[in-house]
Amino acid sequence: MVNLFAKNEQNMNAVERVLHYTELPSERAEATPDDPPMNWPSSGQISFTNVDLSYREGLPLTLKQVNFTINPGEKVGIVGRTGAGKTSLLQALFRIVELQNGKIEIDGIDISNIGLSVLRRSIALVPQDSTLFLGTMRNNLDPQGLRTDAELIAVLQRALLLPSEGTTDAAAEAKFSLDCTVGDEGSNFSAGEKQLLALCRALVKNSPIIVLDEATSSVDVETDAKLQRTIKKEFAHSTLLCIAHRLNTIVYYDRVLVMDGGRVAEFDTVLNLYDNESSIFRSLCNEANLQRADILRIRAEQRQYS
Repeated sequence: MVNLFAKNEQNMNAVERVLHYTELPSERAEATPDDPPMNWPSSGQISFTNVDLSYREGLPLTLKQVNFTINPGEKVGIVGRTGAGKTSLLQALFRIVELQNGKIEIDGIDISNIGLSVLRRSIALVPQDSTLFLGTMRNNLDPQGLRTDAELIAVLQRALLLPSEGTTDAAAEAKFSLDCTVGDEGSNFSAGEKQLLALCRALVKNSPIIVLDEATSSVDVETDAKLQRTIKKEFAHSTLLCIAHRLNTIVYYDRVLVMDGGRVAEFDTVLNLYDNESSIFRSLCNEANLQRADILRIRAEQRQYS
């Protein structure tokens, strides 16, 4: 009898949860009459103007009067301590949460006026936890079937998962063939391989704006090197935003945006911020034991992939 009461209570909780989900507000429209042309965005300029964001009405602001502009093709690292507002910037950019105040523009167009599907398909995201689903490699890389097999194979080669033309690697060709089976949640791939496959998805999208959300924080040194080589070479002309806890992955970027308490605390070149002994970025480098000589060495190493 006690077990029956317990099971009944669990079932009622499930019903209550479903009812709660039905009452959640829907996202905005997938498409609108104001949607930009298919070739948008063409340059990849991003501008935040007086942006305030809160995750729910009545909660404190997680972004407060955020203002900055990222130029077309610029590489920007986003850093800060836990809770500084780094992830909130991406939530705002993808409109996972709508703004309280202010606006975000991409190539001069206010993204609040366009359809969500148009916005999100126009920005390539490489998340920290890459999600793969049960199916073929082809379906995982290109679920909508927009690319040819030749294009997908070229993407795998560009990400260094398949050998380049004129060379062979039987093991890689078997593991990453377009018809190979991807296990549920990518169970037959390592964390590093899943990160590289997430990078392949971004290459398939061919977007001028790439967002990396801590994309190299959980991979081995060899895979990290492959990621950095691919990012440096393949996204050379794209606008790139990267949230990183490991500062060595972004010290060769054009600029670094430092978040603190939901505000933009610093936004300058890596060396300018490092040379300012009172900067937050300098303190983060000191905590990571990252010296100026290390920064110069990493920047020199990355130049060979340009």
